[in-house]
Amino acid sequence: MKNHNIAVVGATGVVGQQIIKILEERNFPVNNIKLIASEKSAGKSITFLDKEIEVQSISDGIFEDVDIALFSIKASLSKKFAPQAVKEGAVVIDNSNAFRMDSEVPLIVPEINADKIKEHSGIIANPNCSTIQLVMAVKPVFEKYGLKRLVVSTYQAVSGSGQQAVLELENQVKDYVDDKKIKSEIYPYQIAFNLLPHIDDFQENNYTKEEMKVVKETRKILDDNEIPITVTAVRVPVFNGHGESVNIETEVSYTIDDIKTNISKMENVKLIDNIKENNYPMPVMVENEDDVLVGRIRRDYSKKNALNMWIIANNIRKGAALNAVQIAEKLI
Repeated sequence: MKNHNIAVVGATGVVGQQIIKILEERNFPVNNIKLIASEKSAGKSITFLDKEIEVQSISDGIFEDVDIALFSIKASLSKKFAPQAVKEGAVVIDNSNAFRMDSEVPLIVPEINADKIKEHSGIIANPNCSTIQLVMAVKPVFEKYGLKRLVVSTYQAVSGSGQQAVLELENQVKDYVDDKKIKSEIYPYQIAFNLLPHIDDFQENNYTKEEMKVVKETRKILDDNEIPITVTAVRVPVFNGHGESVNIETEVSYTIDDIKTNISKMENVKLIDNIKENNYPMPVMVENEDDVLVGRIRRDYSKKNALNMWIIANNIRKGAALNAVQIAEKLI
């Protein structure tokens, strides 16, 4: 296989560091790698395949010898620099929400719609972390039974807000134990021993931007703009691993055994559902796990053709970095 020149943009961030790690783990065919970050990070060194690589900042021509640029930076910066990368000859795989709903940009979860990668015009979008694990679990149900309605409640780890949020939770727990005053800077309220039904900015419809991302992105990935979906997104005091409680109303009748069989056959989805043994997905299970874990599958007796399930996934790996690298693998 031909080796490729790769750039990781946002290389010093939480997701950027995971992208670098996953490129190593999966033996991605790298010829040359550029690690790019902000000007304040320029000059730092990061190890890749036992070599010290100096971090660079973006400048004119920096992408001219790059085949694939994996972006993990703010949406505003992606909008500014992704077109530059494309103009200079790279294909951009962007982890922000800058291009996800652009009709000219494919929004990809490789296990579901890898065939749409070829439709790109230089930019491919990586979905929201909560969307990725949701569509991975519901796709087998959608294919066989149809989706009449989805009701989703997310339980999202603080790592989704970046490294500073992880440190804030850690410090708040220490301060709570030591009976010190708890300080909140990343979130509007303390996150330690608390739940915040507030992720991203509130919109005019009283949903948050995060909630509407899941609605719109799910429809785009499943290629069905008519699916009724409602979402409540909650930040929880967990370091890593997003949870989702999902109520699905299907178009036709189903059996639970058949639902479980179809989900267990889904690529990179793992069924963990044995309540007799108290066996169900939890965030602690996905610290080093790349599969999406699904359990607590049961019939919803309050409504015809409805069921419930519980989904857990590593939001930094499959929810961001791994999915981006998988897209790059399909691209080449």
